[in-house]
Amino acid sequence: MNETSDMKDLSASHTDGSGSTMTAPHVAFEEDHRFRRVVEYAPNAMILVDAKGLIEMVNAETEKVFGYTRDELLGQPVDVLVPDRFRHHHAGLRNSFIAAPGPRPMGPGRDLYALRKDGSEFPVEIGLNPIAEGDRVQVLAAIVDISDRKSRQENLEKSLQEKEILLSEVHHRVKNNLQIVHSLLDMQTANVKDDLAREILRDSCNRVRSMAQIHQTLYQNEDVSRVDFNYFCDALINSLLVTFNTNPDLIRFERDLGSVSLPIGTAVPCGLITNELITNALKHAFPGNRQGTISLSATEIAPNQIELSLTDDGVGFPESFYIDSSSGLGLQLVELLTDQLGGTLDMHTRNPTRITIRFTIKD
Repeated sequence: MNETSDMKDLSASHTDGSGSTMTAPHVAFEEDHRFRRVVEYAPNAMILVDAKGLIEMVNAETEKVFGYTRDELLGQPVDVLVPDRFRHHHAGLRNSFIAAPGPRPMGPGRDLYALRKDGSEFPVEIGLNPIAEGDRVQVLAAIVDISDRKSRQENLEKSLQEKEILLSEVHHRVKNNLQIVHSLLDMQTANVKDDLAREILRDSCNRVRSMAQIHQTLYQNEDVSRVDFNYFCDALINSLLVTFNTNPDLIRFERDLGSVSLPIGTAVPCGLITNELITNALKHAFPGNRQGTISLSATEIAPNQIELSLTDDGVGFPESFYIDSSSGLGLQLVELLTDQLGGTLDMHTRNPTRITIRFTIKD
């Protein structure tokens, strides 16, 4: 619609049936003229529809987007621009808007599509604005073709999905490789005659297995970037109880594991710490046929603040024990890994024995 045709349309709107010119306020003329120019040169497709859903005005962008000339659209029901599969809902939605008009987006939370003249569909965003003149209500719809945005979004989602699949496969392969290392160490353990060497190899097997279980947990999770620590601890505890041939009638294992989720960089050292704490308790806390209880807890005591604690009512540490003077690799690893997490380590050496690590999750 050019400026000349605008003026002709507007002139026609100010004549009576006999063709004589009707006098109209100059301000109203200017406002109508300005409105039509704004609509005509708007960067989005603009369609003015009456209460019955008939198209009263379109702009140049509408012609470009939908492939119709304005003469083909004027006076037609707006449903011609709606795909067949959505038309049965459209009249009800339109009537609902007319009954309670107000500026708002159309169909929030839903995917909207429009129909071109050639029959092709394309995704759109639609904003609705009522225009009231006395009892007469019109609706001005601003329509934006979001095909490019939708395509970029779909490509991005596809790329993210491919990366998640790749990362999941990486965790799967790392887990498999660690299990191979575990199996080789386990085979070597069976051929070692020296008791101390066999115990060292067995502890190494458990450490490798704990890392493999972390990657197994990640592989099974929908979120491959974080470890469900509760699930990991359950698997680790069951494995260690079998490894040390623990008699459940003598040693009871309690767990208080909250919904703690750890990023991979935190989960590996935390998993190794848990392995060392449980291993140390199973090996040393209950010599002979002594009965007792081991309790493991992992809780988020504050946002991103984790407390990991293992308690047992066994024989405890010697009175002169100090962790820095310990000759055992396990507790040295616990201290080193706690430092790696930037956490703190507290020990209560007997009645009951309790080791507590607190650290902050760093994503």
